Amino acid sequence: MPGMVLFGRRWAFASDDLVFPGCFELVVRVLWWVGILTLYLLHRGKMDCAGGGLLSAYLVVLLALLALVIGSVLAIVWVSMRGTICNPGPRKSMPKLLYIRLALFLPEMVWASLGAAWVADGGHCDRTVVNGIIATVVVRTQTWCPVTSRQAWPFSTNSRTTSTAIWSLMRWSAAPRSPLSCRSRTAEYDLVGGDQLHCHFGSILHTTGLHYRDFIHVSFHDKVYELPFLVALDHRKEAVVVAVRGTMSLQDILTDLSAESETLDCECGVHDRLAHKGIAQAARYVHRRLINDGILSQAFSVAPEYRLVTVGHSLGAGAAALLALMLRSSHPQVRCYAFSPPRGLLSKSLCEYSKGFVVSLVLGKDVIPRLSVTNLEDLKRRILRVIAHCNQPKYRILLHGCWYELFGGNPDNFPTELDGDSQGELTQPLLGEQSLLTHWSPAYSSSSDSPLDSSPKYPPLYPPGRIIHLEEEGGSGRLGCCVAARYTARWSHEAEFSRILIGPKMLTDHMPDVLMRALDSVVADRGVCVSCPPQGLPDVHVV
Repeated sequence: MPGMVLFGRRWAFASDDLVFPGCFELVVRVLWWVGILTLYLLHRGKMDCAGGGLLSAYLVVLLALLALVIGSVLAIVWVSMRGTICNPGPRKSMPKLLYIRLALFLPEMVWASLGAAWVADGGHCDRTVVNGIIATVVVRTQTWCPVTSRQAWPFSTNSRTTSTAIWSLMRWSAAPRSPLSCRSRTAEYDLVGGDQLHCHFGSILHTTGLHYRDFIHVSFHDKVYELPFLVALDHRKEAVVVAVRGTMSLQDILTDLSAESETLDCECGVHDRLAHKGIAQAARYVHRRLINDGILSQAFSVAPEYRLVTVGHSLGAGAAALLALMLRSSHPQVRCYAFSPPRGLLSKSLCEYSKGFVVSLVLGKDVIPRLSVTNLEDLKRRILRVIAHCNQPKYRILLHGCWYELFGGNPDNFPTELDGDSQGELTQPLLGEQSLLTHWSPAYSSSSDSPLDSSPKYPPLYPPGRIIHLEEEGGSGRLGCCVAARYTARWSHEAEFSRILIGPKMLTDHMPDVLMRALDSVVADRGVCVSCPPQGLPDVHVV
């Protein structure tokens, strides 16, 4: 796996990366060789024209050159298939083979130039032969690059009531990030960010199904630590809804990446109030706007009997959860619905406190609810362990992965780790300098699966509230396009999301449209059951 050293420089490819590019070139070269041989055998009797002898000699030498190239590429492919990811020893002859392959380009270039000149002198020969040689010259000019280039809480056991309530609030979390849809109308709401954003507001109307008069405030203002949000009245649920947008811009990404911890300003009686710095500052911005600008006061002056609900997706889910914590003292009935929130959000104490009024919903193997600095370190350690213990060549792993993705199967039928007694077969370390599993570093200990110790800058943080996990029934649904997936919903503990899971849907399961379809499936299935929460936990009702 270490980058190969050629001409005194380390390159960004390894000696086991040349199997597939080499096979591609091998197929092209063999077909080329067969075509030229067929041309020569069928038309060698028609080369008694002026310059025909040169053209005949050209084809013969070309066949010989191609045979040498095919042999060198075949050797490169065969050597590249040997060894394992961390054991490049059987591939130590690869640099020499590449030097040979590169050296063959010089005669190829010279012979292509001579062929072009001889074709010009053989204009009176058989046109099939001349055109065939022209084709070989053109093809060769296109293959001069070496082979190495590349590359409200639903505690009811009534499943339909539970699922429908969650689904009805998901549309709010998706609303601020809806696609563009322009409408023209005199504004009856407070719109921040410019008149051109009426286009975005039109899509929000379409997503939520509300009317203009139902919106109290819509803000598209977007800066680092300052997220777009909206405040509206949901008369069907009798709720004042604050919806915070998720990640959609570079500024939002910078907010996500501010992963240090800071103390959250909230009156909750909890001493350990650490939270994700970037998301905490974003929640503080929305809170300041809601209170100082009188947005919430305006909303409750219109509907004083309504309950306050915060919702969001991804980054917006984290901000909505922290916002609910900050508003809890002044609005004790506040509820938060966090869709696909980040894991690294709250300290353990705040996480436990939020379980009384926050519900999170996670789909499948979504990576974001499992994402934290601690989990990234753990993932790095596990990846290095798998690479170090892998006893299969890289090309076989890639081929099996493609087969599994296209046709399914059981990945356990293809072991990729050495047995405990066979780890001595790793004859060389990954970079030829030191072992992957550095014995002096606890972060790379191969004998422990315990979570890594966190630095004071990045203490362990947890997802908000209690968690409903939507899991796909049956197989993983290869490619996700053949049949409609079906999902079941169940309560889960945050410990089930303490590790990042690698899979084909780890990113797509985070998309709002995919989550909406999953919720549609759960709502439509009257047989789905969300189990009751553990005993002794406070009830939280759906709004």
